[in-house]
Amino acid sequence: MRRAIIATLALCTLPLTAAAEEVGEIGVDWIGNDIIVEAIPDPDVKGVTCHIAYFERSLIDRLSNGNWFEDPSNASIACRQTGPIKIGDIDQDEDGEDVFRTSRSIILKSLRVKRIFDEKNQTLIYVAHAAELTNGSAKVAISTVPLYQP
Repeated sequence: MRRAIIATLALCTLPLTAAAEEVGEIGVDWIGNDIIVEAIPDPDVKGVTCHIAYFERSLIDRLSNGNWFEDPSNASIACRQTGPIKIGDIDQDEDGEDVFRTSRSIILKSLRVKRIFDEKNQTLIYVAHAAELTNGSAKVAISTVPLYQP
């Protein structure tokens, strides 16, 4: 119980991240499981939009398989230049910073998109991954946006 309280407090103090807009929903089976596709504009880098796709379990799937409060950690990401790029005040250390975060369970798991700036190669790197309170996930997806302008 103490862990749940600490996790809830930690989530409440995290900085705000970009808002996602659902742009597609693909039904994958007869019980209502879907793949959701969302567009996420980078709030600190104008002209870059990421599209992320993830699996969302249906009520029937939750009833039949249990594990009521959790969706899979799998995600796919693609980020592209969608306008003139203007970099704002971004974190430039190797840890990067959160661009987007959404809950994948009732408390303990989230899907995150982090941005890392590779200054040497003039590239923005976007990494989608699951974050869990007790242990991490090896499920990772990556996309890059080159800043090179001829």
